[in-house]
Amino acid sequence: MKDFNKLCRMLLVVRIVKRIPEETIDNVRSQNDIVDIVSEYVQLKKQGNNYFGLCPFHNEKTPSFSVAEDKQIFHCFGCKKGGNVFTFLMEIEGYSFFESLSHLAEKSGIVLPNIQQTEETQVSPDEKSALAAYEWLTKLYNHILRYSEDGKEALNYLTERGISTETIDQFHIGFSPNIDGFILDFLEKKGFHKQFLIKHGILTLNQQDEAIDRFRGRVIYPIKNHLGKTIAFSARALHGDEPKYLNSSESDLFQKSRLLYNFDLAKRDIRKKQEVILFEGQMDVISAYQSGIENVVATLGSSLTESQAALLKRYVDTVIICYDDDEAGLNASYKAAQLLRKVGCEIKVSHLHDGLDPDSFIKSYGAEAFRDQMIDKSDTFINFYRRFMKKQYEITNESERLEYIRTILKEIAHLNSAMEREHYLQELSTEYHISVDTLLEEMHSFMPEIKQERKELSNVSYDAQPRSYKRKKQLLPRFHNAERKLIAHMLQDKVISDRVQEEISIGFNIDEHKIIATHLYAFYEMNDAANVSQFIEELTDESIKQLVIEIAVNEAHSSISERELEDYITLISRQQNEQTEVESLRMKQKMAEQQNDHLKAAEIAMEILKLQRE
Repeated sequence: MKDFNKLCRMLLVVRIVKRIPEETIDNVRSQNDIVDIVSEYVQLKKQGNNYFGLCPFHNEKTPSFSVAEDKQIFHCFGCKKGGNVFTFLMEIEGYSFFESLSHLAEKSGIVLPNIQQTEETQVSPDEKSALAAYEWLTKLYNHILRYSEDGKEALNYLTERGISTETIDQFHIGFSPNIDGFILDFLEKKGFHKQFLIKHGILTLNQQDEAIDRFRGRVIYPIKNHLGKTIAFSARALHGDEPKYLNSSESDLFQKSRLLYNFDLAKRDIRKKQEVILFEGQMDVISAYQSGIENVVATLGSSLTESQAALLKRYVDTVIICYDDDEAGLNASYKAAQLLRKVGCEIKVSHLHDGLDPDSFIKSYGAEAFRDQMIDKSDTFINFYRRFMKKQYEITNESERLEYIRTILKEIAHLNSAMEREHYLQELSTEYHISVDTLLEEMHSFMPEIKQERKELSNVSYDAQPRSYKRKKQLLPRFHNAERKLIAHMLQDKVISDRVQEEISIGFNIDEHKIIATHLYAFYEMNDAANVSQFIEELTDESIKQLVIEIAVNEAHSSISERELEDYITLISRQQNEQTEVESLRMKQKMAEQQNDHLKAAEIAMEILKLQRE
């Protein structure tokens, strides 16, 4: 047994980061609950023992992404990705192990040893340098705005718009001076080459092939990724230049169709309030945020995209669209609502008036009035749809009025709630003096068409509520299922693992199960208690690691009785004995065939078949 345990210890994985003490890594892991970390990226809802949400690693419409709080691991039943809190950050951010560890250590206030990082990361050296250049420029632009003579006009402009210096610093708003060569000289002194800056769109060439800052003379709004790193700029003209707003050119770092302005600051409040307010403009966001309304984001000068809608759905169920109330704003609201409903969001739409945009409304009436009148009293989608469609028809014309009512009835027919349907039918009945029974009869005429639509979409349903993902069970032999269940309990309890090691050692029938058991016995040799999250971290074979995660998440979670434990061990041992007997019979069958004793070979084949059937 001592030799076996020595072998087990030799099989344990050597950590990638050997120079960081095990106690430090364990401390960082224990101080960062995986549910909290994953919740920064995925909207999770508890069902039973686990949490479920939409997988951030592949496109899906129904939640198949599971987080087990008790085991501190995650697993997607769809794409099969899984791991612990370190693995999650490595997958979603492209971090190396060291970067993941450093990020979590910083969050929990743990100081890591001052060592040289040697691991590779998915962020290229070029991208790292580009991020560094953007960071230097963000600081420079902000300093020029706040403290230089060149920035006074821009500072006055922002002050007149009601933006405080605290907000300017919080959003790192800046100004680019209209001085030839100023930005190029600054960045070259920081070690950046001109061609590199042009290649990454940080500078641009003018008609004389000179490298210039394309944002000269403009107010600068840094565009940040969800981690708060500047990856681009949006710049506003001060003197009526066109275009009014100018964004950085797109790059590997900056793809505006996938980003939302202020998402880095807003995501915490979005999760807290379980709803997000969607604006069209950056100044709307800044004004609202300054007023204490922090769950606010905006698109980047273009219509909402599918990627942005899917990003919001990962975090919340409810989106309040707050666009301008002019014709363009209404059209944009309708398109955004359709996209958001498609991914399963509940939609509300604010109803601005007097030609005001959100920024102007807040300045005119205050944050409390905005929250009360625009947010808390925002329209449901059906009420917005009625308001939107009224502009498409000439309601005073009888035939168009009837066509309008039919259009609204068709939309009402899509509602799942009978109470909601009745409510809106009553409203239509009151407004147009048509009986509810007549409206109901007309609405029912759309039902066959709607049922067909739902049937076609049944395989790609966008459920608003997460549901347990039911794994398609493979028809595995009894002993195979017994081994999986036994390993699941061994992962949760050292005492059970010790008992199994004593009685069958690595006498499992499935090779992968033998490997897992070998590693697990060795793990318990050096650890007094079960810890699935730590155990999987010490496995290097990716297929074995994913199998352990799958077993830990899927198999039995309750305690196991002495009788059950004995049954599992007996069944596994019996299969091992029967497998040995089958192999012995096959050797005898082969010898009989070599001796041309076909009758005996056939009899042995029947014995083998009988054993296999049993």
